[in-house]
Order: sequence, then C-alpha cells, then structure tokens
Amino acid sequence: MSLNAKDQELIDAATQAIASRYRNDWQEVGAALRTRDGRLVTGVNLDAYVGRGAICAEAVAIGRALTENGDRGIETIVAVRHPKPGEPGEIAVVSPCGACRELIHDYDANARVIVPNGTNGPAVTTIGELLPNKYRRGLT
Repeated sequence: MSLNAKDQELIDAATQAIASRYRNDWQEVGAALRTRDGRLVTGVNLDAYVGRGAICAEAVAIGRALTENGDRGIETIVAVRHPKPGEPGEIAVVSPCGACRELIHDYDANARVIVPNGTNGPAVTTIGELLPNKYRRGLT
C-alpha cells in the first residue's frame, strides 16, 4: 500500500521525536503511532548499559499510548533511525524488530505498519503480513 497524508504525518512525528532527542549510543530510534481514535503518540528508544534493559521506541510509544489514552488500538505505527555521527544517510524509516512485531500484534492484530520499501521509499503493510502465524497462548 502507498502512503497517505496521515502516514507521512506519522513519519514526520517520529523523525521530529528522534531529531530532538538523539544521543549517540543512547537514543537513535524514534517511533510514532496513531491510535484508532486518531491520537498521535511518539517515543524514542531507551538504551542501557545492560543490553537487556534496553527498550525499543515502538514499545515506548505503545506504553505512552496506553498510559495517556487508555487502550484505543493502533491504527498505524512507524519507526525511524537516526544515523550515527559520520555515518552516511539521514533519518529513515526502519522495520520493527521481531520483538516489536510481536508487541504490536499483541496490542492490535490489525495494525498498519510503515516499513522501508527499497528505493521506492516507505510503504504500508499490516502487522499480520510482517508476522504470519503469530504465537498465541492456549489453543486459539
């Protein structure tokens, strides 16, 4: 699926979040999501000296959305990465990691996700397409 104006607004919000909070080796990924009731929420990753204490930007945004707005579902979510000093390129859309794919799916199995699409720029897919045959507790 191609991007619409609301999708570009999310990319811009994620870009602004990490551009204003970037710290080399601490914060390099920003995320933005739109809840099903239209609210826009951002987050940046939280790095840590102990790697397993690190938290992805998508998880921060989902946590903020739940804390600030209640469970409204995820209409669309995107993550962007800020290049390190001396690294070529600019802030760009990145795919969610495997753990984030699981988390997004857990909170809204119908969420749209903005992902990179090679030289064609970002595109939209669904979390189900990114994570087929999702693990579920129990028999369902």
